[in-house]
Parts: sequence; structure tokens; C-alpha cells
Amino acid sequence: MVRKTGFTLTNSDFLNGLNYKEATKKVIIELEKINQGKGKTNYRLRDAVFSRQRYWGEPFPVYYVNGLPQMIDAKHLPIVLPEVEKYLPTEDGQPPLGNATTWAWDVEQLSVVSCELIDNIKVFPLELNTMPGWAGSSWYWMRYMDAHNETEFASKEALDYWQNVDLYIGGSEHATGHLLYSRFWNKFLKDKGFAPTEEPFKKLINQGMILGMSAFVYRSEDSKKLYSKGMVQNEVVHPIHVDLTVINDMTNELDIEKFKSHPLYSDYKDAEFVLENGKYIVGREVEKMSKSKYNVVNPDDICNEYGADTLRLYEMFLGPLEQAKPWNTAGITGVFGFLKKLWRLYFDDNGLIVTNSEPSKDSLKTLHKTIKKVGEDITNFSFNTSVSQFMICVNELSTQNCHERAILEPLAVLISPYAPHIAEELWSQLGNSGSVSTVAFPEFDAKHLVESSKEYPVSFNGKMRFTLELPLDLTAAQIEEIVMKDERTIKQLEGRTPNKVIIVPGKIINLVG
Repeated sequence: MVRKTGFTLTNSDFLNGLNYKEATKKVIIELEKINQGKGKTNYRLRDAVFSRQRYWGEPFPVYYVNGLPQMIDAKHLPIVLPEVEKYLPTEDGQPPLGNATTWAWDVEQLSVVSCELIDNIKVFPLELNTMPGWAGSSWYWMRYMDAHNETEFASKEALDYWQNVDLYIGGSEHATGHLLYSRFWNKFLKDKGFAPTEEPFKKLINQGMILGMSAFVYRSEDSKKLYSKGMVQNEVVHPIHVDLTVINDMTNELDIEKFKSHPLYSDYKDAEFVLENGKYIVGREVEKMSKSKYNVVNPDDICNEYGADTLRLYEMFLGPLEQAKPWNTAGITGVFGFLKKLWRLYFDDNGLIVTNSEPSKDSLKTLHKTIKKVGEDITNFSFNTSVSQFMICVNELSTQNCHERAILEPLAVLISPYAPHIAEELWSQLGNSGSVSTVAFPEFDAKHLVESSKEYPVSFNGKMRFTLELPLDLTAAQIEEIVMKDERTIKQLEGRTPNKVIIVPGKIINLVG
């Protein structure tokens, strides 16, 4: 018997040391050898029904003769959805296309005609169902390769040139609703000689979900009491989701009067509120954002208060792209403050303060450290660490009192994919024409990160007394000469001659005895 223990199999004879997949494969081989079984792979579609009883979707090129489906020849396609007054099913339960007045096929005119002309002799009813959403979405990227081709969905030349999609970013909920069918369709089209590759996408990234912070009140079974979170204790209560507009998001305190007057909670306007320290504190929990949980954050509100760049940066700063991340409105102020600090590198109360002076070595080091880090992060889709690096960069440049164009102009380009609106404004205010989005990404120059000097700890009998910054290209003899002439060394020795001077260039200086 095959027994799985952790990641490897133990006490299993010829399967010892194998993981589950390896062991399964070996068992199949052994069973086939003795003619006692054979390997078989079963595939199952999540959704085997291809039609939908709705309006929006590609219509089927099918009409019915005596109840039997007949295909409309490809040369008469496409069949275009008709105009309807409403997109709801008919009163007798037919799909929305049952409301169409022009939805019949004339086999003589070879066109769609009025339903009143149906005689089942030369005019026949068309299919009322439509194809599902993933029908067209399972091959649409090929159409982008040759969008203006009116004779085929894409020419062979275009398909051979573009091949497949380099990167697909989508939520994990797309895995079966789109990605699975995309692979099926792509492989089918490949077998038919249309698709140039076996796989539709070279790389897939499932971005994590932004989660919301829900709020709860706790009602008693008879709904006559609402307990504050700390007063629940041994009471039997039922948590009720609360609209975030009736609580203080910072203190988690319920505004009882707002709650009572809210139309959603009219049933509790006469309820008794069991408080703690004179306040009603709601419960909180991180959940998927949903209207039913009243924890949805409207991005328009964030943009109106803080700007779209703040929203973009904050979403990236929340965490790694592929992880689920809880939204915290309180944290967005930090990103907003960062953008204001970035702005102050370029402007003060009197306007633009950017100069054409030569930048310092420290500023060049800060810039190129950021170019290197952000470039690597973009390649690795590590946008949250890019935002961290921008914050470090702006802090360092502010400390260095940097206002030089040679630093701030490439910085505006560097941050433009992350905060495009402020970057466009900075680019324009710096006197440049055209969009910052068309400018080449700044190039990293490693020479600016090479240290030319070293701050040595100078020790006496192993105890560090002071530091001394010296060029890194000095020899041990040169370093010793400088150290021995330093006034601080003379003071420490008090006229004595050290028994030994230990110098490791680039690391330590230690005077012994």
C-alpha cells in the first residue's frame, strides 16, 4: 500500500523516498508491467453547458427547422444581436432574445428578418440563447494582433510575429472562468493550424485581493439589545454587519444616533445599547470587500480627497502583488505625505527651486541606488518594495538638501509609472515638452555606488576611540602614517609608542600597547 508521510513515502518498499507524484507514476508503471491496470488521465470541464439564457453574448448562427437546428453558412456571418426594449427574460420564461421583434432567418434572402414573417417554410426562428462570456474572451488576444483584418480574425503573418501573450495578470477567480477555456481554445486553434503556439500566455500572475475591514454590532436573540464588543461576554449574540458611515474608523466607536436613523437599521431604533465606558465599540474583521458587508471603499472618494497618485501608490505599497492585502484607510495619509515631500524637492512657497548646479556624490549615489532597485523591482513585479525605495530616496535627498536638475529630472521619470499625474506636472514644470511617459527610463551607472573612501574605526587596545575617513586606495603604511600624526592619536598615546599597529585596509585600525 502507498502511504504518504509529509512529502516523501516511507516504509513502502520500492516507493521509499519518492514524493506522491513520483510514487503514483511508478505504481502505474509497475501495474502496467504485470498487466493489472493502466494509467489514465481524466479531464473535467467546470462548465460543460455552452449556452446562456441572457442577452449579452455572441449569438449562435443557428435557426430551427421543425425543431432541428440548422447552421447558417459562415459566409453570412456575423449575426448581430438585435435591438430589444429590455434585457430580461420574457414573461413565459424565454431568454431575453425572446423579446426581439427582428430575430428570424430567411433562407432565401439569407438575412435576419422580422419574427412576424416566420412561416416555417422560408423563414425560421433563430436560437434564443447566446454564447457565454468566456466564448469570445477565450481567443480575443489573437484579434488584437490584427485588429483591422476584415477577412480573417488574424493573418498568419501577424500571428507568427506576435506569437502569444507575454504576461497575463488577472484575479484567481479567472482560473476556471477564463484561463482554462483560453488554453482549450488555444490548443484547438493550434490543432486547426490557426494559433502559432501551444499556450496562450507565457507568464501568469494572479494578483491578490484587496480586503476590507468590516464592522459589526452584536444583537441579542430577541433583537432588543445591542451589545458593545467588550460587553458580549457570555451572552448569546448575533453579529450584524454595519455600514462604515455610522462608525468612527479611527476609534471603532459607533455613532448611535446615525445608526438609529440609518434606513438599514430601522428595526433597532428602539433597542437598548449596552455600552462599555459610555461608548459602543464595534467589532472588526478583515473580509472580502462586498456591498452586503458594507465594507467597500469607493476609490472615487479616495481620489477626491488624496488624488489618484496616492491611491495608486498606496495599493502597491500594501504588500506583494500576489498576496491578499487588507485595506486600511488610516495608512493612506503616510503615502500622501510622501508625495508632498517629493513635491518639496522641486518647489517651495515661492515656486520652482530646481538648479543646474552639479549634484553631490551622495545625491548621485542615492539616485542610482534607486534606479537599480526600481528597475529590478519592475522586472520582478515587486512594486511594494519600489514604493519603499522611493520613500528612502526622497528622505535622503531631503537630508542632502538636493535641488539639482541632474537628480530630480530623472527621478520624475523614474516615478512616473507609479505616480503618473504628479510626474507629468513635475516634468512640465521643469521646462520639458511632451509627456514624461515617452521618455527613456533612466540608466543605472554602477560607478556612483562604488565607495571611494572608508570611515575607519580607530581602536586602542581593542576599544574604539574615534573614526577617521580615509581613501580606500591607501596602503597600510600610508594609513599608519596618517593615524600616527592625528592629534586624537597623540592625545590617546600620551607620549607612548604603541607596541604594534594593526591595520587591515578597508576594515580596521588598532593600536596595541
